[in-house]
Amino acid sequence: AVMLNITPDHLDRYDYKMQNYINAKFRIIRNQTPEDAFIFWQDDPVIEAQLRQITIEAAKYPFSEHMEEEAAAYVDTLDNLIINTPRTSLEMPRKDLSLHGLHNLYNSMAAGLSACLLNIRKEDIRRALEDFEGVEHRLEFVADIDGVRYINDSKATNVNSCWYALESMPLGGNVILILGGKDKGNDYSEIEPLVRDKVKAIVAMGLHNEKIVEFFGGKVPVIRDTHSLQDAVDACAALATAGDTVLLSPCCASFDLFQSYEDRGRRFKNAVKALKK
Repeated sequence: AVMLNITPDHLDRYDYKMQNYINAKFRIIRNQTPEDAFIFWQDDPVIEAQLRQITIEAAKYPFSEHMEEEAAAYVDTLDNLIINTPRTSLEMPRKDLSLHGLHNLYNSMAAGLSACLLNIRKEDIRRALEDFEGVEHRLEFVADIDGVRYINDSKATNVNSCWYALESMPLGGNVILILGGKDKGNDYSEIEPLVRDKVKAIVAMGLHNEKIVEFFGGKVPVIRDTHSLQDAVDACAALATAGDTVLLSPCCASFDLFQSYEDRGRRFKNAVKALKK
């Protein structure tokens, strides 16, 4: 069983009670025995707090960005990814991972631990981590138009996913961030520090943008209020200059204007590509 993190999401399905959501997530370990493995992010405060309250039968394999006590996967002081299990150990330079960003480091650790515990050959694990291609709609590069990079992160349907997308962006305040959709009880304070450091403009895209406009008002130089994808893309193109990144990472579900996050992402890509014509 693998648990990457627990952050508020879908709370409308759990009576808006975070503990109900946590309990549902932890059902994944219900049938585990001492012969099984539980892989999890060691530094997630929600997971850590829950682990103090329950008993787990399975062997625990935590992972962390840096070396910590009991960590089975981490990055050492030489920037090497280290994975240690009773069956297999693996070491490789972090720079050789095909996917960049902190969230992808954690994903790689969880996948690497799983593969080591399943006795996959080291060379196959290493090759997979070096060659794996990212999924559609998750930090997906769309196009470079007049020096402006367009990134489709439509799969970011909650605030924490957007946090990881912004974390992977360079410093410099050159991000134009598209937010909005069906709000699921979002708390935007989680991304506020990254928005202040990296975002030059927010383009709200949804039927009801009041919460976004109110929360980020005065925290970014520019906010645009739009109610269709085409208007949002046009606003981004007007605001962007060479060196900027337009990032669709909405924090919200897509069902106000779209059939799904996939529909939202594909329509975003089509609108961006149309800018070239």
